[in-house]
Amino acid sequence: MAISVAELLADLPQVGSVTWIGLRPERRAPIKVVDHVIADQHEGLIGDRYSGSSGKRQVSISQQEHLAVIASLLSIERCPPELLRRNICVSGINLLALKGKAFKVGDAVLKFTGLCHPCSFMQTTLGPGAYNAVRGHGGITAQVVEGGRISLNDSVRVLNTLD
Repeated sequence: MAISVAELLADLPQVGSVTWIGLRPERRAPIKVVDHVIADQHEGLIGDRYSGSSGKRQVSISQQEHLAVIASLLSIERCPPELLRRNICVSGINLLALKGKAFKVGDAVLKFTGLCHPCSFMQTTLGPGAYNAVRGHGGITAQVVEGGRISLNDSVRVLNTLD
């Protein structure tokens, strides 16, 4: 019996893990690395420059596995998550598979809102060619559906498919 594409897209039993959390206090300011953050439905991540925004970019998430790819493409030893300037880095779950889904990160519930494309500042933080090295590996943006605490090592799991 053949499995439909819809069934394949809905099948995401993997559970990821939060490996890093960072807040951007203001544009281009150094990242503040933290061990937990509070996600608020109306404010986004408390302490981040996007806090107070109810928009679709309340949270940016990168994928730990992609950091090695970016480093390889740039011929550097490693790419620390803070250089991508995302809020949360996760491992063990494919972020693109979260499209159209609500997912739980720690105590918070988020929903996928789009891809997080690189910006020109990547050239400054990672060096020549960084913009193109990060393309396709920049992570996703999300909106807070239900607030809660997100801590290092918290699980990341799919809750449901959104309409």
